[in-house]
Amino acid sequence: MPTRTVQFKQVDVFTAIPFKGNPLAVIFDAEGLSTERMQEIAHWTNLSETAFLMPPTDPRADYRVRIFTTALELPFAGHPTLGSAHALIDSGYAPKTPGRLVQQCGVGLVELADRGDGEWAFAAPPATIAPLDATQNERLAGALAPAVIDFSAPPSAVNNGVPWLVVRVRDAAQCLAMSLHGPARATLEALVAETGTHGIAVYGPHEPDGPATFELRVILLGAENIEDPVTGSANAALSTLLTAQDKRPGMRFTVRQGTALGRDGRVSITYDDTASGAPVWIGGRSVTVIDGTFGI
Repeated sequence: MPTRTVQFKQVDVFTAIPFKGNPLAVIFDAEGLSTERMQEIAHWTNLSETAFLMPPTDPRADYRVRIFTTALELPFAGHPTLGSAHALIDSGYAPKTPGRLVQQCGVGLVELADRGDGEWAFAAPPATIAPLDATQNERLAGALAPAVIDFSAPPSAVNNGVPWLVVRVRDAAQCLAMSLHGPARATLEALVAETGTHGIAVYGPHEPDGPATFELRVILLGAENIEDPVTGSANAALSTLLTAQDKRPGMRFTVRQGTALGRDGRVSITYDDTASGAPVWIGGRSVTVIDGTFGI
């Protein structure tokens, strides 16, 4: 039985239009909850992630967050990072440093910056990159056919706290048209297991006058087995990989995600190559849809 009532918000992330982004449940004042209880609550909300806010243990941080999917805890995730920041500011919190927030989570401290007009951006955590071998690439190409992989950007496992298998196809239309059902899905599940990733992130470039620079689709393969509407960590992985592969389209670009699900998520990517700056910033707007209380 719940023992106390706390503030609760459900926010839509990577959109300014309700119901077009990726929803996030945010539970305030969660200190004292057991890991088991947090997982139980996250399973009940049945959203891709639920964020639990509590006071930081690091004095440099504004707040601490624990992030849970319906099945497991994540050390970091992008849309809960932006959604938590929005919920905190929306509740009336004043940052220690105006225009900045520092989030404490499983990967350590993550910096966020106010970009104005309701947009916040987070500094992407460092990532490791592991390209697939030749045999894995051959299996992957067969699973994604008739979509054609652009091997000038080698498919790679990228881990920034949440590991993704990032794959580039020829164009945005192929990304949107691809089907990941049937026998191909078993091959993808095997590749995801072999690479220790959470799922596959497939992207393709739009035409120069298109709605965004890239179209992205993220399929979670494993415990959840769903397509994710908009994924901050996968966009961060993509951005880091573009740098490593010398494929940046510029110092700033946009990604559209969720189209295949009837969503319209928009992610802004900004590179900062200054010695003192974070290398990649992942930004987006958020909107509060539900504001109330929650019995924990």
